[in-house]
Amino acid sequence: MGKLEDLPNIGKVVAQQLIQVGIDDPIKLKEVGAKEAWLKIQQIDESACIHRLYALEGAVEGIKKTQLDYETKAELKQFYNEHKL
Repeated sequence: MGKLEDLPNIGKVVAQQLIQVGIDDPIKLKEVGAKEAWLKIQQIDESACIHRLYALEGAVEGIKKTQLDYETKAELKQFYNEHKL
């Protein structure tokens, strides 16, 4: 199963936030998806920015957030703009 911190882009703070919102392992994060996980984190941390969304998507895909393709980043940016507080 592994730990959340074993995923790319996931450090201690984001891992703790994920656990706080009920996402306690990599499998659950992949099932929930980056967008839903980000929305849950945003409920407990209004400062959750687009870079956290990129990081979560990268973690789901198993890559660094800098390796996300242009289309994915554009889609995530649109999602972020529609849902930011």
